[in-house]
Amino acid sequence: QVQLVESGGGSAQTGGSLTLVCEATRYTPCMSWFRQSPGKEREGVAGIYSPFGNPYLADSVLGRFTVSLGNRKRRLTLQLNSLKPEDTAMYYCAADPRLDDTCYTEWNTPGSFRAWGRGTQVTVSS
Repeated sequence: QVQLVESGGGSAQTGGSLTLVCEATRYTPCMSWFRQSPGKEREGVAGIYSPFGNPYLADSVLGRFTVSLGNRKRRLTLQLNSLKPEDTAMYYCAADPRLDDTCYTEWNTPGSFRAWGRGTQVTVSS
C-alpha cells in the first residue's frame, strides 16, 4: 500500500503563491491533488499520469496552478499561483496503484482513490 505525506501549506494573500509537495512511499502511475473546504464536497484540483507526464487541471485553477512530478516520479508538486480567497481549503494528495491508463477519466474522482494523505491547509486572505 502506498503512503502519502503532504507539506507546504500555509497562508498567503490574494495574488500570492504557495507550493504543495506530496511524497509517496512508492511509485503509482496516477496521482492527484484534491481540496475540500467546510460544507463543500471534495474536488479534484490537479492530477498527473506518470508514464507520460500528462497533467490534468480543473477549470477553476487552469492558468494559475501547475502540477509536476519529481524524485523518481514519487513526488507530486502543486504550484499555486495567483491565489484567490476561494482557493482556501484543505488540500489532499491521493494515489492508487490500481489506476493506470484510466487516470485521464478518474484523476478527479475521490472515490477512485484508496490512498490519501492527511492534508495540508491553504488559507488565502483578501
